[in-house]
Amino acid sequence: MQALGAIEAIAPSRWLSAFVSEFGLAASRPVEPDDQQLIAAVRRGDTSAFEPIVRKYQPRIFATARRYARRESEVEDIVQEVFLKAFQKLDSFRGDAPFEHWLMRLAVRTCYDFLRQHQRNRETAVADLTDDEEAWMERFATEPAGAETDADAARALVQRLLERLSPASRLVITLLEIEEKSVKEIAALTGWSVTAVKVRAFRARAEMRKFLRQMTPDKYL
Repeated sequence: MQALGAIEAIAPSRWLSAFVSEFGLAASRPVEPDDQQLIAAVRRGDTSAFEPIVRKYQPRIFATARRYARRESEVEDIVQEVFLKAFQKLDSFRGDAPFEHWLMRLAVRTCYDFLRQHQRNRETAVADLTDDEEAWMERFATEPAGAETDADAARALVQRLLERLSPASRLVITLLEIEEKSVKEIAALTGWSVTAVKVRAFRARAEMRKFLRQMTPDKYL
């Protein structure tokens, strides 16, 4: 009787947890549908199934867009365009690769389109280095390892140089040097050939050196 009273005194949730723990059982939980299931549902006409896809990949698409757009309103426009295209082109997804890969290719190409559309808006004048950037370049030229402490100045300088590049150059340098993608990965994301990626990377580095020479004395190059 005492044992029965003890069991009855346990709250149902505590009793279930104790039972599961004692016998090594797993409590049943609702299984979240995977990408393939959600895509199939959208194709059947259940447009609400696209919402979990947006929630899942939205952080990564935002992070990608912020590499190419300065204003948050522009970033939001890019993200919206990516998911709109994804929804409209969902029937073209064949499933021979993960959906995430397909979506990121779409995101990269949308960002490239954004860069090309805004190419004329880039500033034509090249400003001199700021004092912090000048100091960082001075230290980097004499002691590269010690210049790591001035990360903010380095990032600011790299961002200024990236904004001066042509769309193709900015895209390939961002993917290659900042996101550390391989040449083959960049080719898959952009649709360019491996040879084209290598050529564009070479040209992009040349562009960056040219703009840097305009901003600072040749002693740093």
